[in-house]
Amino acid sequence: MEERVPILSLDDIKNLVDTFYGKIREDELLGPIFHSRIQDRWEHHLGKMYSFWQTTLLGEHTYSGRPFPPHATLPVAHEHFARWIKLFTETVDELFTGEKADEAKWRAEKIAEMFEIKVHNFQQNNGFIL
Repeated sequence: MEERVPILSLDDIKNLVDTFYGKIREDELLGPIFHSRIQDRWEHHLGKMYSFWQTTLLGEHTYSGRPFPPHATLPVAHEHFARWIKLFTETVDELFTGEKADEAKWRAEKIAEMFEIKVHNFQQNNGFIL
């Protein structure tokens, strides 16, 4: 097993994102949902995720956009968000240590909680984002 390191650079972000989404793509619950939405645009999606986490964790403002709308119509429920956060936390813990690793897990958990609530509201309100 490789030694865990702090998250300090874009290369660290890319390692996190690539490893995490490698797990997502293989996951029996999440993989089919991601594959059906992303199809052959994985390179584009991963690029957005590099920018998102680079901005979020490193303060290097490379991401612009609204992260929720692309997720609003996904056919997901609590079990999907629980699996997503489990895989994310597992990936961070395998690769990284330190303050930014803890922050990444905390932020991912908050994002999952918020997205779960918003997706549920979207589903319950006939597709209107409240």
